[in-house]
Amino acid sequence: MTTLGLIGSGHIGSQLARAAVAHGYDVLVSNSRGPDSLSELILELGERATAGTTADAATADLVAVAIPLKDVQNIPADLLGGKIVIDTSNYYPRRDGTIAPLDAGEMTVSEFVQAHFADARLVKAFNHIQAPAITDDAQSAGTAERRALIVAGDDDDAKKIVSGFIDAIGFDVLDIGPLSASWRIEAGTPAFGPRRDREELEIDIAQATRSARH
Repeated sequence: MTTLGLIGSGHIGSQLARAAVAHGYDVLVSNSRGPDSLSELILELGERATAGTTADAATADLVAVAIPLKDVQNIPADLLGGKIVIDTSNYYPRRDGTIAPLDAGEMTVSEFVQAHFADARLVKAFNHIQAPAITDDAQSAGTAERRALIVAGDDDDAKKIVSGFIDAIGFDVLDIGPLSASWRIEAGTPAFGPRRDREELEIDIAQATRSARH
């Protein structure tokens, strides 16, 4: 895997692009405003970066969806069929409007995203880290107390590939299971936000409790 496609160039998307380029990946960046709006970011990222459309980004080896949850359904459902997709989504009703199955706890945020991209190989990741920390907290493999990030997903091979990417850009990885378990690191849970090494992250995940919102 050599190319990362970004659907979304906001705080998380642009930081993932910076981290990927810094560690030898090519990136293809897109947003809702079109390639011309990305000229400044592409200039910063250098020769490994290209601006394109959402459809262009979807052709990459690995695709990250880094847009507000309310905008996910504006992307054609079949665009990411068969693709390994990193879902960075979080649910904020004030921003996204109310989503009944999420409010009722009937599905996790990533199960909601997977239901839209039914044929994608979806992996939850990067939803619980603040954007600047994607570059600021990165450390080499083997560093003591290296920060850890979760993956969750129903496709083990896809999780391995995403885990490899996470490790390559500077973080340990904790697999917390299927998408149905990803409520353990949604907004409001102990692991959502703070810096944690792998052992600390395991404790936070285990201590999470589920309410109607989680």
